[in-house]
Amino acid sequence: MGRLDDKVCVITGAARGQGEAEARLFGAEGGTVWLTDVLDAEGEAVAGEMGGTYRSLDVRDEAAWSSIIDEVVATHGRIDVLVNNAGIYTHGRHFEIDVDDFNRVMDINCTGVFLGMRAVSPHMRDAGSGSIVNISSVAGMQGGVNAFAYFTSKWAVRGMTKAAAVENGRRNVRVNSIHPGLIDTEMLNNAVLDGQDSERTVNQFVPMGRTASALEVANMALFLASDDASYCTGCEFVVDGGMTAL
Repeated sequence: MGRLDDKVCVITGAARGQGEAEARLFGAEGGTVWLTDVLDAEGEAVAGEMGGTYRSLDVRDEAAWSSIIDEVVATHGRIDVLVNNAGIYTHGRHFEIDVDDFNRVMDINCTGVFLGMRAVSPHMRDAGSGSIVNISSVAGMQGGVNAFAYFTSKWAVRGMTKAAAVENGRRNVRVNSIHPGLIDTEMLNNAVLDGQDSERTVNQFVPMGRTASALEVANMALFLASDDASYCTGCEFVVDGGMTAL
């Protein structure tokens, strides 16, 4: 018996990194997994390897969201889990970031989450059950420098999660956020650290003294997607090796 047996799951940003780890784990736990991304070749490959279904999705596209969720429900009769994982990172302080760059981060990291929740919530509410997992960040728990748009978007995800949890609570639709710290993915290595000494950064900011694997975040997503988290909603679940304890 898997922890997601008979559950239909949609995961955004599933072609690599945390989303890929979540897709593979959810499939291994019995879930029927639909993977979405804009990296079509990578997404198709992952879906083929783990037995999922891939669809191209720009999370900013309202019509595309409706089309994919309608297809999922038409195929399976329901949708049980949405993981809003897709996101981007951009450097820049508030007094220097370009408005277009700010808006792009907000559109993907924030509006994309909103559109996903809006697309699945009516189906989950009608069914009287469902789990929405929004991937925020430790950046949604504190302040920081040189990533103003990213911090802003991840705080927004935290707030949207709480509001949607309250609005959906009576229909038994749970909405929670995960706040990863330094996770060993391409985003961390190529965007967040951006040439910094990773060992020095980890030793300075992570009490456990290491980065996490994408699987460690996926395990938290699995818990929240499963019935094990049946009384958890509107909460922040931090996976950061102690960063926010400093």
